[in-house]
Amino acid sequence: MGNIRTSFVKRIAKELIETYNGKFTTDFDENKKLVEEFSTVSTKHLRNKIAGYITRMVRQRS
Repeated sequence: MGNIRTSFVKRIAKELIETYNGKFTTDFDENKKLVEEFSTVSTKHLRNKIAGYITRMVRQRS
């Protein structure tokens, strides 16, 4: 079974991917830095959840 993510994490991730389409890669650490740069996420835990979801979405699209 997979991880369940909240609608907030999914919404922010989808908005970031639509806005900065070519910036995100399949590398989690790089995406983590980009999420911190492009969004106003206040906690490290939430930033990592969003970066992980973005990484999974980019890998699925490849």
